[in-house]
Amino acid sequence: MPILPFKNCSTTVVCLLLPLCFAATQAAANENYDLTFEGDGTFLIPHQGNSVHAAIVDIHANEVVAKQSDTISGTGEPAFTFQFSEIFEEGKLYDLHYWIDSNFGEGSVGSCDPIDIDHQWRIAFTNISDNITEVTQLAPEEQAPVCATFE
Repeated sequence: MPILPFKNCSTTVVCLLLPLCFAATQAAANENYDLTFEGDGTFLIPHQGNSVHAAIVDIHANEVVAKQSDTISGTGEPAFTFQFSEIFEEGKLYDLHYWIDSNFGEGSVGSCDPIDIDHQWRIAFTNISDNITEVTQLAPEEQAPVCATFE
């Protein structure tokens, strides 16, 4: 009679598959959430008519999962709005990178230039468990270089 590595093979198979089933159930249970991202009225005067570009970056995968662009309004708040539907997966980390094609003093229209020419920012999102509405103010002192995200 052959020697089997397990006394009760059917029990062993179930025991080996249980963790896989649990992991699959947990992955299926993760929810996806929306992001609404708006710029308030502080963007209107200095950036009216400039284009604004936004990208969502999955930190773990180190990849851009969505991009959008808009033109900054001159008529009222919000100055711009981006709607990313079901973009965030619960339990993951994301960054929002955005820049305004302001070309202060020089620069190229349509390309992301250094911070002193085009404004750039980064917002981190952690512990996501619901839809998010992020309203931001113009804060030149809080800029972060994000041009590489848009190359």
